[in-house]
Amino acid sequence: MNIALRNNLKTFGRGKQTMLFAHGFGCDQNMWRFITPAFEEQYTIVLFDYVGCGKSHIGSYNVERYSSLEGYAIDLLEICDYLKLQDILFIGHSVSAMIGIIAGIKKPELFSKLILICPSPRYINDLNYVGGFSLQDIEGLFEVMDHNYLGWASFLAPVIMNNPEQPALTAELQESFCSADPIITRKFAEVTFYSDNREDLTQFTNPCLVLQCTDDAIAPVEVGLYVTEKLLNSTYIKMAATGHCPHLSHPIETIQEIKKFID
Repeated sequence: MNIALRNNLKTFGRGKQTMLFAHGFGCDQNMWRFITPAFEEQYTIVLFDYVGCGKSHIGSYNVERYSSLEGYAIDLLEICDYLKLQDILFIGHSVSAMIGIIAGIKKPELFSKLILICPSPRYINDLNYVGGFSLQDIEGLFEVMDHNYLGWASFLAPVIMNNPEQPALTAELQESFCSADPIITRKFAEVTFYSDNREDLTQFTNPCLVLQCTDDAIAPVEVGLYVTEKLLNSTYIKMAATGHCPHLSHPIETIQEIKKFID
């Protein structure tokens, strides 16, 4: 399978250095539309969809390959190899933050800096660790997902977005959930919410920016501080932006913080 078709690759911009944007769970590359215009004059922009998301080639989905975040990280590295990318500025939202870390551990020489938007290495609470969810919370989400997929989407979208004054964004996220293949989305959700990548953090030494939102129900402040502490070369920013998707709800602030870090 051609990788450009598999991941619906889009490349544009005028700069020599590449910015590679990786979307979060249940989303697609269109979610970056408020961010990329601020960078395309100075950078080459690369967008893609994970297999099973957006306009990717759904026939390329393989249950075994995508049974862990490593499969998605391998896809990311294949995209880099296909486009012959180097000195990459990687911007990953939510679960893509950990996918980027995994890819960076495998090939650190490819990446200049990583910008991690609302990252979480573990969503489930553990001994001396606050992930934001109990195991029962996650199991309850999957039970709703299995019995009422549309109801699950209508419940989760406003929790993730958490910007009631911008209802169009919540509706867009809900539509993104509903338009995706429910079987693949269910599997991606399992991989996302049951993964534990805490040990990976200490293995990555490239510079990282951790962008933490205010009042984020998916990745609370404790998680952002944990990620920053465990990464060996990181900068932590607590944003005024609320919710879990600041690149949609608060793009100006998100752009400003990214520019400060990469400049």
